[in-house]
Amino acid sequence: MSVLPSRFIYLCLQFLVLYFQLQESQQTSADFRIYIENHTRNPDDLSRKQVRIYQLYSRTTGKHVQILGKKVNANGDDGGKYALLVVETETFGSHIRIKGKESEHYICMNDKGKIVVRPDGRKQECVFVEEFLENNYTALVSAKYKGWYLGFNRKGRPKKGSKTTQRQQEVHFMKRQPKGRPDPLEEFRFTTVTKRTRRARRLKPNPKRN
Repeated sequence: MSVLPSRFIYLCLQFLVLYFQLQESQQTSADFRIYIENHTRNPDDLSRKQVRIYQLYSRTTGKHVQILGKKVNANGDDGGKYALLVVETETFGSHIRIKGKESEHYICMNDKGKIVVRPDGRKQECVFVEEFLENNYTALVSAKYKGWYLGFNRKGRPKKGSKTTQRQQEVHFMKRQPKGRPDPLEEFRFTTVTKRTRRARRLKPNPKRN
C-alpha cells in the first residue's frame, strides 16, 4: 500500500518540473520576440552601421535614382555621380537610410506621402525597410508610414507613398554597381572540377617524395 503514494508523488513532481520548464521556455521566446519587434521598429543609434555605395535601378524608367540638390528622380545615368547612393544599413534588421554621395542629402517621406530630400537623415521619416521580392527586385517601404513605398512614375518623378503598393512596378528597384566597377559577387572565381582535372591531379608528381 505504501508503494502507490510514493509513485504518485514522484509523477506529480515530474509533472511540476515539466510545467515550469514549459512556462520558462514560453516566457523566454515571448521576451525574445518582443526584443526583435522593438529593435526592428526602432533601431538604436548605438548599433554598428554598415555603409555601402551602389545605384538603385528603377524598373519603371530603366534608369537610376539620383539626388540633385534638393530634388530626387529616377532618371540618372549609369555611373553618373548623382546616381551614386550611400546606403547606411542598421545592423539589426533591414532598416536603411539613403544619401546622395554627391549632394549628401537623404531621401525621406513626409506625413503626406511626398518624397522629399533632407540634409539630416536621423529622423524616422528618412528610414526605409528593404523588402526582397520574388522577381529579384527590392521594394523600399517607409519605416514610419506602414504600407507607403518609395516609388517613381514613368517620367521618373516621385510617386506619393499613399498611392503605392508592393505589386506596382513603380516601387521595384535593383541594386547595381556603378558602371566600370565589378560586381563584388563576380570577383570570386570558382574552378570546375571534372574527371580530367581529377586524373591530372592524381598523375601530377609530388616533389616531396623525391
